[in-house]
Amino acid sequence: MKKVNFMRQTRFRGLFQHVVLTFFSLVALFPIVLIIMNSFKLKKYIFAAPFALPNAKTFSLIGYTTVLQRSNLIINFGNSIVVTVASLFFILLLGSMAAFALSGYQFRGNAFFGFYLSIGIMIPIRLGTVSLLKLMASLGLVNSLTGLILIYIAQGLPLTIFILTSFMSQIPDELKDAGRIDGASEYRIYRLVLPLVKPAIGAIGIFTMIPIWNDLWFPLIVAPSAKTATITLGVQQFLGQYVSDWNAVLSALVLAMVPILLLYLVFSKQMIRSVTAGAIKA
Repeated sequence: MKKVNFMRQTRFRGLFQHVVLTFFSLVALFPIVLIIMNSFKLKKYIFAAPFALPNAKTFSLIGYTTVLQRSNLIINFGNSIVVTVASLFFILLLGSMAAFALSGYQFRGNAFFGFYLSIGIMIPIRLGTVSLLKLMASLGLVNSLTGLILIYIAQGLPLTIFILTSFMSQIPDELKDAGRIDGASEYRIYRLVLPLVKPAIGAIGIFTMIPIWNDLWFPLIVAPSAKTATITLGVQQFLGQYVSDWNAVLSALVLAMVPILLLYLVFSKQMIRSVTAGAIKA
């Protein structure tokens, strides 16, 4: 009897969890589906029937036509790709090197130095927007992709160092000492350690890349020119103070989502393994 009750409780708990997860999945997907549906409608039907599927009467590609004809979509996509890839590369490279040093070498001030590098997690970088803009102006990096990349590197390094230091400190010192005895350089040992923290690197890559791709604040402040505008900034040209081209806005948003969706479809299994491994070790 107790076994039957236990099985019923287990099934009920599992069903409840699935219902809750399904509900939150629908809540998360609803705005995305709504944007995609309305991007294929005439403007008057976007507001008249926002929750209805496009049909022969309401269907239109005018939004996508407008985006392709009136915007620098290819340039915007190229800028976003360059900024995202370059920022992610240097964040992972510099962050993993700093984490390797903090976890592998014991020196005076080690803990303080690690805490200092992690302060960025507690303080939002946008609080320093004015100072960052003055710094970029003094360096001549306003309206340049380099200025954006440097800001995103500074934004992503604290969390990267914090997480990777925790992971690398769990690697046995015997493994590193064995490499040193065999005459391996510190760089070679670093390369040997790096694959062992691959799940953490994958999780960091996921959580770092998406905010950079979707960011509007710093491209608007630091690089607002037409030549350096990212895809999220390019969408804003269709939003006016008094009149907005909602067909173009929704179509541009859909096109901006495509790379992230494709990336998820290709690397979904790796993403799940990375996030799960990071959660277990934490």
